Amino acid sequence: MKEITSALANPTIKKLLSYATLEEKVNEEYKKYACLPSRKLYSIEVNGETISCIGVEFLNSKRAVIKHIAVLPRERGKGIGSSMIRFLCKNYDIHSIFAETDIEAVNFYSKFGFQITSLGEEYHGVERFLCKFKVK
Repeated sequence: MKEITSALANPTIKKLLSYATLEEKVNEEYKKYACLPSRKLYSIEVNGETISCIGVEFLNSKRAVIKHIAVLPRERGKGIGSSMIRFLCKNYDIHSIFAETDIEAVNFYSKFGFQITSLGEEYHGVERFLCKFKVK
């Protein structure tokens, strides 16, 4: 995994982030990774191509929130998303990780071992979920 620290996002990172947030928010979210010390953005490259990214916000030394996680569609289902979460658990002394997501990602988080709680309809017709994971 490689930490992304550039002030300018490359097009592949922007495309990946667009899978995890609204396209019109990509630049704003990327800027937060570049400017806020509590946020980190990592990517995985295979044969020189960026295939995934994970963005995290550290709430304190023991708690983190996954803000964005994305894998190129053709690379999904290969354990890449899980490996990024394991990287965070191994490389940071965090005790719990949280994520808020929609129904499309609930299965991914559940398979990893996150506990899922419905937050109800946060937007009209869109149910949101809080996912919590206790690091062992």
